[in-house]
Amino acid sequence: MASETPMEDAIRAKLTEALKPSHLEIFNDSHKHAHHQPMIGSTSRETHFRLVITSDAFKSKMQPARHRLIYQLLKDEMAQEGGIHALQLRTMTPEEEEKRAAAAAAAANAS
Repeated sequence: MASETPMEDAIRAKLTEALKPSHLEIFNDSHKHAHHQPMIGSTSRETHFRLVITSDAFKSKMQPARHRLIYQLLKDEMAQEGGIHALQLRTMTPEEEEKRAAAAAAAANAS
């Protein structure tokens, strides 16, 4: 049986293999953009994604370099007809994710 989410499956497989993330969330936001002019006539339901990725592979890399790495990994999916049209990225090292979680917990305890 064919997957209902082949693009999401491809994203997950490529990022998992290359980056070995400790945390990976993939959000398909395509339904929020289906009415936009560039999407009219597109039959793809997998064009807009938001990714949250934590990986040691991002250590010593600034955000632009991290994003370029992901774009390179997903270049085929971005180039194909009906492929990825938009990609929103949040990339973190495990240490950055830990700091973010600690700050969120402190903010929650303060209120």
